[in-house]
Amino acid sequence: MKTSDYDYELPQELIAQDPLEVRSDSRLMVLSRENGDVELDSFSHIGSYLRPGDVLVLNDTKVIPARLFGTKQETGAKVELLLLKRITEHEWETLVKPGKKCRSGSFLNFGTPDDKGRFPLTAEIVDVMEDGNRRVHFYYEGVFEEHLSALGEMPLPPYIHKKLEDGRRYNTVYAKNDGSAAAPTAGLHFTEELLKELEEMGVEIVRVTLHVGLGTFRPVKAEDLTQHHMHKESYLVTEEAAERINAAKQEGRRVICVGTTSCRTVESAARKNGRVCAGSAETDIFIYPGYEFRIMDGLITNFHLPESTLIMLVSAFAGRERVLAAYRRAVEERFRFFSFGDAMLVI
Repeated sequence: MKTSDYDYELPQELIAQDPLEVRSDSRLMVLSRENGDVELDSFSHIGSYLRPGDVLVLNDTKVIPARLFGTKQETGAKVELLLLKRITEHEWETLVKPGKKCRSGSFLNFGTPDDKGRFPLTAEIVDVMEDGNRRVHFYYEGVFEEHLSALGEMPLPPYIHKKLEDGRRYNTVYAKNDGSAAAPTAGLHFTEELLKELEEMGVEIVRVTLHVGLGTFRPVKAEDLTQHHMHKESYLVTEEAAERINAAKQEGRRVICVGTTSCRTVESAARKNGRVCAGSAETDIFIYPGYEFRIMDGLITNFHLPESTLIMLVSAFAGRERVLAAYRRAVEERFRFFSFGDAMLVI
C-alpha cells in the first residue's frame, strides 16, 4: 500500500483558520459505509442520524498550553519547546526547535527574570532520545501547571496561521484530563446543549481518555505506509466505560466513536473476543485498510490532511475510494477542512 494513494487536491483557502462562533453550526457530511452515498446537513442535526441505545464514545483529554517560547541560557538564542508527554513530576518528553544546538546539559529559560535574575521556569535537557525528541527536567517554585498557564500557548497545528484569541476553543466542552499536545478535533463540534439533547433521546455517552501526542504532527514519510511507525500515546478506559461499551456490543447496539482518537482507544483496548478491557496503557496502533474493527460501528470525524494516518484510518473503516470520493465532494461543496473545519459521519 502506497502513502500517495491517500493524496487529494485541497485548495488552501478551504483550510479553516478560525473556529465558528457556535460550535454546532459546522456542516456535516454523512457517508454511508454500505453504498458510499453522501448526504449534506448541519452538525446540529447529528441526532437525526443516531438512534436510542447508540453509545457515543468521547475522548475527554484536555489540551494543555504546551508550547513554550524561551531562550537558551548559554547564548540567549530563541528556542521553542513543545511538551509531548509527562514522564515524571518534573520531567517531560518534548520537541525542541531548533534542536541541533540544544544538546544534553543545555539550559533553557522561560518568562521574565526577577531582580535577582531568576527565571520563573527553567528546563535542563537531560537526554536526546532516539527519535530526536528531548527529555527535559523543569526547575521552578510552586505549581508547574500555574507556570504553564502563565507562560505557555495552545499548540495549534502548523497549518493554522492565525492566533487563537480564546484558547478554550481548542478544547472540547467535555475536556477534563490534562495531557494532550493536540485536540481530539471531532469533538469540537459538540455543545453542552447538543450533548444533553442526544442523551434525552436515548443516546448513551461514554468517556475514555487518550492523550494526543506527536503522532498528530508527524507526516507519513515512507511511501510504503506499512513501514510507518506511530508514536506511543497513553490511554485510559475505566471499568464503567468498558462495561457500558461491552453491554452495547452484546445487545447489538451501535458504538459510535467521536474522533479517530476515541476509535484508537477502544480498538487498542479490545480483545480478540470483541470485548473492551478496562485499564491504562500505551498504544501505537496504526489503523489502515485491511484492519478488522472489533468495536467501532460508526465514526464522527473531521476532514483530514492528505496522506495522513487519519485519512488512512477513515479509509480502513469506509473504503479508500469512497472516502476520497467524499473528500472530492467536500471540496466541490466548499467544506471547511482540518481542525476547525466541518465534520463527517461515517455510518
